[in-house]
Amino acid sequence: MQGTITRRWKRGAACALALATGAALAAPALAAPAVAASGKAAPLPLVPYPASLERTGGSFTLAHDAALLVPAADRDAARAARLLATHAATDAGLALTVREGDGPGAVRFVRDASVTGKEAYRLIVTAKGVTIAASQASGFVYGAMTLLQLLGSGEVAKGGVRIPALTIADAPRFAWRGLMIDTARHFQSLPSLRAAIDAMAEVKLNVLHLHLTDDQGWRFEVKRYPRLTEAGAWRTSPDASGGESAKADVGGFYTQDELRALVAYAAERGVTIVPEIDLPGHAQALIAAYPELGVIGAKTEVSHDWGINPYLFNPGPEGIRFVEDVLDELMAVFPSQTIHLGGDEAVKDQWERSPQVQAQMRTLGIATENGLQSWMIGKLGDYLAAHGRRLMGWDEILEGGVPASASVMSWRGEEGGIAAANAGHDVVLSPSPQLYLDNRQSDLGDEPAGRGFTQTLEAIYSYDPMPKGIGADKAGHVLGVQANAWSEYLVTPWQMQHKLFPRAGALAEVAWSKEATGARDYAGFLTRLDPQIRRWKREGIEVADSAFAVDFALAAPRGAALDAAKVGVTLATQAPYGTIRYTLDGSAPGARSKAYTRALAVPSGTTITAASFAADGTALSAARRFDTAPAALMTTPNAALSGCAGARLWLRLPLGPDATTKGPAYNVNIFDACQADTHAPLGHARSVSVTVVRLPRNFGLAHDIWSQALHYPVSAHGELVASLDCGAAAKAAKADPKTASAALHHDPLPGATLLATWPLPDPAPVSGRSPQRFTVHAVLPEVPMKDESDVCFQFTAPLSGPLYAVESVAWSKDAK
Repeated sequence: MQGTITRRWKRGAACALALATGAALAAPALAAPAVAASGKAAPLPLVPYPASLERTGGSFTLAHDAALLVPAADRDAARAARLLATHAATDAGLALTVREGDGPGAVRFVRDASVTGKEAYRLIVTAKGVTIAASQASGFVYGAMTLLQLLGSGEVAKGGVRIPALTIADAPRFAWRGLMIDTARHFQSLPSLRAAIDAMAEVKLNVLHLHLTDDQGWRFEVKRYPRLTEAGAWRTSPDASGGESAKADVGGFYTQDELRALVAYAAERGVTIVPEIDLPGHAQALIAAYPELGVIGAKTEVSHDWGINPYLFNPGPEGIRFVEDVLDELMAVFPSQTIHLGGDEAVKDQWERSPQVQAQMRTLGIATENGLQSWMIGKLGDYLAAHGRRLMGWDEILEGGVPASASVMSWRGEEGGIAAANAGHDVVLSPSPQLYLDNRQSDLGDEPAGRGFTQTLEAIYSYDPMPKGIGADKAGHVLGVQANAWSEYLVTPWQMQHKLFPRAGALAEVAWSKEATGARDYAGFLTRLDPQIRRWKREGIEVADSAFAVDFALAAPRGAALDAAKVGVTLATQAPYGTIRYTLDGSAPGARSKAYTRALAVPSGTTITAASFAADGTALSAARRFDTAPAALMTTPNAALSGCAGARLWLRLPLGPDATTKGPAYNVNIFDACQADTHAPLGHARSVSVTVVRLPRNFGLAHDIWSQALHYPVSAHGELVASLDCGAAAKAAKADPKTASAALHHDPLPGATLLATWPLPDPAPVSGRSPQRFTVHAVLPEVPMKDESDVCFQFTAPLSGPLYAVESVAWSKDAK
């Protein structure tokens, strides 16, 4: 079925709230080597693309019940063969048998010392069969996954699948090809982690960085300190009235045995799990469990606020001994050479206000709190080195000086990575916002909650993890690249997977394939990625369709569309792949529906339903709808609103921060609750209805609290103030530095025209429960107005209460 579509007035605002239209058409088996229309062989469906590939002519047919032959007693080859057989059964319906020893075999795994490199492999297909050669375990896995991709993405025909004859000699560009999954803000289940590992292995991603501790939860069982998980793993849930749930029942943790099993599962798939214990900041869950490990004697609870909280752990002898005890147990579970100790966003106010910490600094001869963090990192780095491990931290560890042996993960842009590499430290590039996958993937109205930057599939594909500022003689210090999925808004496996895939495929190409000598071939990449997306879907992975979703835009300003007998609408997708097909009768489009070739002109009131399709008729996206009825055109949804006076809408928030069901999400500015309809059709409007949502204000802003805009409420709980020409008024106010501050905190702004004011209801009434969504109405004043106007909706609620946002603005021709 289709969902309700909201509409948008300029490209870049969201347009759709849509549901899947039913099962996609089954993809055909790769019955023969694909041939492009030009007669040339189409690109093989390989992601990432191998370092060297030579087509040799002819093919080999891999039949059902074919044998995968592995050398006797070669456990590495046997594991890779079993992995191939399992995936082939799921992804292609192809039954393969693993056999050990000599003799005939359709696919032979061969250990070959001439294939140098831990992850290198050679894959040869001839008319007689397939050979996968490697010298180490990961090479066998990656050779098997390349063969899996050559099988295609659909059910194999009874006669088997034809594989083109070729020779592939492959090895990665970078050794570190990672994903980070945050298990602290929201606990991620073990089945969902195993599913992510399987999906990573298929595209040769080899590092799963688990963020195991933070202010919102401690997930790693430490037997010497049981309260870390008895108390530190659980928190309350904030609500939109400004309160919280009575019971601390949000969270969870992993036992050491569970994590050992996960480590073994990942290792069999060529994936190393790197654990992170975040210190000295992001330590509120730790201090909630063991207050004596704090620094100013303040007791606290596990936090439910996202962002930066003030709690730091005690860097004195007791604190260092605690961390060493934790590391002993962590190293016993995780064999990874790298142990990540965080070091990010540790605001030093508690250390600055602690006589004990200040005395320690004087004793050590350390002048600054950043220097104390550097000393701590050095101590822990030495401890790890004594146990054969290496410390890694976020790029803040550079601020006070960093031990020579430490590796740096650069997240605040690329500057930290450039500085670290040029100073001789190994680095992993993981910059925000470029590789933060919890950012939204499009501006569509049905995008789930997340950060407010838009990081498209193409943006990930275009990223180069070798910044220009790194000297040629220091390039070897770049270990690789990692994308991160922070879980403030990723509560369920569906939400996590929707953020990771398909962008993980683009990351894999960037990390594995050799450096492009010219412009990257994004269109060619999409052709190769499509079969992998289908493969992931067959495995039950949720794959976002954002890159292929149809977006709608009016071909003329909204006022002109309202006056026209026919409404002009353009359709587009992010990705240059597939064909847009549409219907005008409300039915779901299919592979035979009319193809979109030019802007549509449809009678007012027509609903356009559209989706994109691959050349074989398989749906690439869910169907989304656009309603051209006048009432629909006069309604502005949240995703089409802007920040007031050019401000950024920093986050896209759900109704509830811990909700496990799919629901709407709202673009908001948490620093100033103001949203603008910059294309309001006031030339056609006599009244307005505004639907408002109340959201929890659960943010740790640290020193950014001073960036919040204060507004003077003139009623008990604040107001919603609508004003005309607010953008111009803000620009004029900023032009005079002497009066700017006072003017910008005045509602409405001087020079703007007041349209309406509504007092906000009590968010926490004594009896009953205040609704989280409500609608207010007003007749517009008799003042000069025109279409394409700029109207601001400013909330003046106290910062101590909940956050407000506009869900939609419905303008009406009726004065009622």
